[in-house]
Amino acid sequence: MHSTAILTVFATTLLGLVNGQTTTDPVTGTLGNASVVENNPPNVVYVATLPTTEFFNPKDPRGNVKGSVTAQANANGIGITIDVKFSNLPTSGGPFLYHLHDQPVPADGNCTSTLGHLDPFIRGETPACNSSLSQTCQVGDLSGKHGKITSDPFIATYADDFASTTPGLGSFFGNRSIVVHFGNKTRITCANFMLAAATNATQMNATATGAPVQYTGLGGAGSVGVERGMMALVVMGLAGVFVL
Repeated sequence: MHSTAILTVFATTLLGLVNGQTTTDPVTGTLGNASVVENNPPNVVYVATLPTTEFFNPKDPRGNVKGSVTAQANANGIGITIDVKFSNLPTSGGPFLYHLHDQPVPADGNCTSTLGHLDPFIRGETPACNSSLSQTCQVGDLSGKHGKITSDPFIATYADDFASTTPGLGSFFGNRSIVVHFGNKTRITCANFMLAAATNATQMNATATGAPVQYTGLGGAGSVGVERGMMALVVMGLAGVFVL
C-alpha cells in the first residue's frame, strides 16, 4: 500500500508538470493557423504601386496617397521580405491600415471589388490580430502583424513567413492587391501587384509546412520533446518505486 501511494503521488506530480509546460497557440482559423511557406523561389519580386487618383475621394486637392509595397522571396525560401513606402497620407483618420486583399483591383479602380483580406485559413477579422502570434492572424493582415501606419512618410521593412510568391498556394499574393484603409477600415486607395523581377527559379514549387507554428514558452525546446522527457522521468520513477 505504501508503494502504491508513492507511485500515485509521483506520477500525478510529474504529469501535472508536463501539462503545465506544454502549451500551443490558440487556433483561430477554420483550417488551422497560418503555415510557414517554404521553398519560395528566390529573386522573385512583386510590386504594387498606388495610382495617382484616390478611390475614397477622387477630387481630393491633395491627391492620392503616394507609394508602393515591394515583396521579394527570401534567400532561404522561407516567406518574403516586404518594403513599404507611403507618403501624402490623409491629415486625419489614422492610424492607417493596409492589407493584402483577396482579389485584384478591376479596371475601374474600385477598391471594394478587392473583397476581403487574403485569408486562406478562413480566420476572419475577429478577434483582432495578436502580433506576437502572427501565425494566428490572417495572412493578408500586414498592419495587424507588423504595425499600423503611424507617420508620414511611412517606411517599413520586415519579413513575413506566411505569404507566397509562387502561384498555386492559397497564400500566393502576386495576382492580388494591396489596400490602404482609414483607421475605421474605410478604403482609401488600392493597387495590384505586378511581377517586377524573376528568374528560372520561378519554376520551383513552394510548399507550406503542414502544422501550425508551435509556441511552447520553453525557448528551443518543443512541446513534444518536453512531454517525452517528462514521461521518461515518470517511467524511471515508477521503476524506482518497484525496486523499493
